[in-house]
Order: sequence, then structure tokens, then C-alpha cells
Amino acid sequence: MKHGKLEYACTPVRLPWEITEETLRENIEGSNYETIVTNLMTRQIGCDREDLCLNGDERYAKVKEFSSSETYAIGDLVAYNKKVYQYTAAHTAGAFDAGEATELGTVDDADFLKVNDGWVKQFKEGGHVVDVSGINSGAMVLDVFYKGLRAVPDKFNNGTLRWLMSPHRRQEWERYILNQAVTAGGIITDKRVENPASVPVIEVPALPDDVIMLTDPKNLVVVNSYGVVIRKTTEGPEAIYQDKRFYVVHFDFDTLVEELDATAIVTGLASI
Repeated sequence: MKHGKLEYACTPVRLPWEITEETLRENIEGSNYETIVTNLMTRQIGCDREDLCLNGDERYAKVKEFSSSETYAIGDLVAYNKKVYQYTAAHTAGAFDAGEATELGTVDDADFLKVNDGWVKQFKEGGHVVDVSGINSGAMVLDVFYKGLRAVPDKFNNGTLRWLMSPHRRQEWERYILNQAVTAGGIITDKRVENPASVPVIEVPALPDDVIMLTDPKNLVVVNSYGVVIRKTTEGPEAIYQDKRFYVVHFDFDTLVEELDATAIVTGLASI
């Protein structure tokens, strides 16, 4: 795979937590409690980073609280009742009308995902987008996979491609093909279930149910300018007054796609 120079700009991220000295003294885990909590927090960082790498979207940084005295254009993002909406129609001053906008998620999600643009957004903006809403209304059928596969140039279809999908989406595919076996008769091998269109499936828990991605996993790059650092303090006025220990995990990252031409993202899938 040939590609030009990859430019990156790592964004710093930090995850703070705190533990009271009382909790450290009075817990069933004893002296291991601090280590247990630290391990739990670092494990959660791994889950959160996967979510950011896939679903990050810097446009969420532009979300503003809805105001009835403001006008909004198509594409504007607003926060209303702790949810984020994108306007699909122009809005003149007045009360919020959900019919003019599409719900994108919660305000908390937006505040988290605004850190960086993830692979889903990069695929949609620069890769091969395959809308399958016209194939059996977006239901899981074999043609969904063949249409996605045809979108990627043959030079990349060299045995390294993988389908990336959520566990629910993969199970929906399994349900479809097993139903076909029951209805039409015959035997479906595990290989056919696990390799639609002869391409293996990788389940990705953080991937949304409404898309399927196709690429060589090595085409997805995470850049870090330094390793994960865990800092802790039991000193200073705040620690003394509150009788607490304070912790912060520091890391930075940027998500890149080496070759967007070697990617496809299937959209327009029916809800499951």
C-alpha cells in the first residue's frame, strides 16, 4: 500500500479521579484497593479511546445551547434538554421544534466525542460510501456485502480486507443467513457466517449498529507522541483539607487512515 506523507496533530486527554483516605482504610479489599481502582480506570481508558478513535467528531465542539431568540441554519448544532440536535431545516426565532432537527446523541456524549475526528467520520468524508437503503430496505442480505466490496478498488482486495461491525450487526447477519438455511433448506457452514463475501468479520463493540466498515485493519492508525502517564498526589492543601488522594491519567492521540481509497463504509442499514 502506497501513500503520501501522513500529517497528524495529537490531542491531549486526561482522566482524573480521586479516592478518600477513609475509603482506603475501610474497604473489603484492604491494601489492594488502590491498585484495583487504578486498573479499572486504565481499563476504562482503553474502552473510551476505542470509542473516540471510531466515533470522535470535532463538530460537536460547535454545539451551542438552544435559544428561542436565535435563528439557525441547516446543519447548525444545538443542545436542548441535554440532547444534541442538528438542524435539517432553517429555524426562525421561536420555540424548539424537534421536527426541524435530527437527534445526534446526548450532551455528555458530544462533550466526550468532540476531542478528535474518528475513523467513521473519516470514512464517510473521504472513503467509499455505500448506501444500501435501496437493497431490501437496508435489511441484512448478502448483496449488502458484495456492494460494499465492489466499492473498494481491486488492488486493495488482496486478502487483507476485513468487515468491521458491531456485535449486534454481526448477530443480525448470522440470524439472516440461518433463517435462509431454514427457509430454503441446505447447510450453512461457519465459514460462510464468519466470512461474508469471503471476507472475515471483526466485531467492534464501540462501532455503531448503523454502519459496516471495510478496510485492512492496518490501514487504521493511532498516533501517540508519548506513552500513558499516571500521576498521583497525596500532598497539597486540597489533598490535606479533603483527606483525599488525587490521580490523573495523561495521554494524547490522533486517528488517521493511511489510504482512504482502500476503505468503504456501508450506510442506510435498517435498524436492529
